[in-house]
Amino acid sequence: MLDFLFTSDAIMALLTLTFLEIILGIDNIVFISIAANKLPENQRGKATNIGLLLAMVQRLILLFFVSFLVGLKDPFYTIETSWLHIAISWQAIILFGGGLFLIYKSTSEIHEKVESPKHDEKELKGKKIKSLSQAIMQILIIDFIFSIDSILTAVGMTNGLHPNHNYNLVLMMIAVVISIVIMIGFANPIRKFIDAHPSMQLLGLAFLILIGFMLITEAAHLSHTKLFGNVVGAIPKGYLYFAIAFSLFVEFLSFRIEKNKKN
Repeated sequence: MLDFLFTSDAIMALLTLTFLEIILGIDNIVFISIAANKLPENQRGKATNIGLLLAMVQRLILLFFVSFLVGLKDPFYTIETSWLHIAISWQAIILFGGGLFLIYKSTSEIHEKVESPKHDEKELKGKKIKSLSQAIMQILIIDFIFSIDSILTAVGMTNGLHPNHNYNLVLMMIAVVISIVIMIGFANPIRKFIDAHPSMQLLGLAFLILIGFMLITEAAHLSHTKLFGNVVGAIPKGYLYFAIAFSLFVEFLSFRIEKNKKN
């Protein structure tokens, strides 16, 4: 296990996944803060911390559930025609459905942030919260909604890294725990940074579109899909790491240029 966690692939996956989990968690922090701010001041910090810890617990539970389904590799139905061959398994269905969901969710989130960035926040602000228990219940619902794309991203980033599926699960769990701990400790600085550089969140959502396409091709590859005699191959994760690292490098260069202009 330790040998795997210290391989270059595992370290790159852990760093990239932790970064994406934090970027995806920004909206979660914002909505938790809105719900918590409706409480008396002495209860706000408690509600925020409880909300983030519940987010971590929900993500870990969902990871176990989704990982179990992804581990069901044996095909239960085969489509065989003159031009198409697919061996359908639960693993392929979860990856394919997850890929479609990430593409849809990311595209709609990007559209909403560009066209009406404060729409969901206004809706939440309009809801009444009178007690800590009501706030925590509201936060639980928010956490669940934001957990889905987080879990699918984790599966997309780690699936296939190691033949033993439990190793990949441990890697995902470590990334989730690290990201939540960072968000608990640095929630306000992270939120201020994203508010000052909203392009970072849009970049994170764009990465999810890439991961969504990768999940779809991986589902086709693991289903041994043949289209007109051509086998669908898997996209090496190194390409994804390079695309994310290069995009972030360009983004930080842009930050540097803007900072120099202000100075």
